[in-house]
Amino acid sequence: MSASTELLSLSPSNKVNSAPRKILGPAGNGEKIKEDESLKKKKIVVETKPKSSVKLAKRSTETVAGKNDKSVDSSCSSKSCSSNGNSVEIAGFKSLEKRSDGLKLVADGAPVMTIPFKRCDWITQFSDPLHVSFHDEEWGVPVYDNDRKLFELLVLSQASAELSWPEILFKRDKFKKLLENFNPSSIAKFSEDRLLSSKQNGSLLLSEQKLRAIMGNAIALLKIQQEFGSFSSYCWRFLNKKPINNGFRYARQVPAKTPKAELISKDLMRRGFRCVGPTVIYSFMQISGMVNDHLISCFRYTECNSIAKKALKPIAKETKHLSTKQETVDIDDTKLSHE
Repeated sequence: MSASTELLSLSPSNKVNSAPRKILGPAGNGEKIKEDESLKKKKIVVETKPKSSVKLAKRSTETVAGKNDKSVDSSCSSKSCSSNGNSVEIAGFKSLEKRSDGLKLVADGAPVMTIPFKRCDWITQFSDPLHVSFHDEEWGVPVYDNDRKLFELLVLSQASAELSWPEILFKRDKFKKLLENFNPSSIAKFSEDRLLSSKQNGSLLLSEQKLRAIMGNAIALLKIQQEFGSFSSYCWRFLNKKPINNGFRYARQVPAKTPKAELISKDLMRRGFRCVGPTVIYSFMQISGMVNDHLISCFRYTECNSIAKKALKPIAKETKHLSTKQETVDIDDTKLSHE
């Protein structure tokens, strides 16, 4: 009981405040509050800064490389940029020169900065320059009326079953020398001994099976030329001479083979071609531009579509001319029958 009498009631002034007390900084609460306010201000500045802005130098002489460091925010959109050949015009700048690694901004003849291209996901900053060049210049470009080029791309697609594409592109000149610039007429006359005895560093460029298949395919291609006029006409007739434009957003959407590739593969095998499975044929279709499988975020997607449209214009005119000529012949035949 004595212990209970010793307890004193707390006065209102001595009651514990329910709100947590701020921890004192080295210079007291006043300094801590100032720091909190400055952090809030910094945070607001960071949050209000536009994320999509890109620092670009002005065209004026004050900002040319080597002079002042003044710069303004500018964005390179489809409205402000226009492409023409190897240069791109942009508002406020002289030109944007196309490079393998992107667009080099040029102001009054002096390079200012490089804007990297957005490419397909299988091209990275660590990719071999030959692979990057292959993506930027050949992959997905429609090949019409060039049987030798189409045969070359078919051979390279067959090689992809054994080698990676960087390896194939590195050995491309050796393939060209061995196969006499991918001339089907010359390859059809090769003997097996000549083809199999040509070794590079003690080993064949491809397995014996693939090399024999290349010889047999050259002979089969000559037969197709006799039947259809050209290997190009044979290949493009499966697509009505119009490339397939898939427009994929992600690399995981790009297939390894398609029903169309399976159809072409079966027909080629029926005509004597070997080592031309659906996967090889779909790779061949991608390279030769029969299919545009560049991702829509890749700068080559729209370029390959534009190239295809330009190539289709003369084909459409020729088809229209032939159809008009056929109608005239039919009318004349009708007149003759009435007479």
